Amino acid sequence: MSAFTPPPLPSDDKRWKIVNGTMRKNGFARHALIETLHTVQSSFGYLDDDAIRFVAGSLRVPLSQAYGVATFYHYFSLKPPGKHTITICAGTACYIKGADKLVAAAEKRLGIVPGQTSPDTQISLMTARCVGACSRAPVMLCDNEVAGEVTAEHVLEQLERWAVE
Repeated sequence: MSAFTPPPLPSDDKRWKIVNGTMRKNGFARHALIETLHTVQSSFGYLDDDAIRFVAGSLRVPLSQAYGVATFYHYFSLKPPGKHTITICAGTACYIKGADKLVAAAEKRLGIVPGQTSPDTQISLMTARCVGACSRAPVMLCDNEVAGEVTAEHVLEQLERWAVE
């Protein structure tokens, strides 16, 4: 039996070297699937078909298993994110303090639901189970910057700021 030779990198993009490093660090073992997909997501912003196929082939896991993991975990996205991302916390404290109104305002303004990106690819709308800032509820993340005690007006103001960039 010959030693396993992983497939060549999909391109010469330096980010693939980071992904490959994660797999190499784990000996190209099957148990590294989630960690490797996290590396792809953090390197490229999302998981596309080519990335999932490359990781599955490199780690010798069935393609169905790789897709199963990628679609099961909320963290993973199969579509590229918008230029900006607004994430509204939907945890208990935020929900009690009106997070549903924040989501509704963003949905109405953008014409999308959480998990989608605006048609102009400028803004992705997301929700999170909890962002760990409960004392500042309700909370939103604007490109990962925390804003607390948010109102629907704050959400709309932020969306307008991004719209005029």
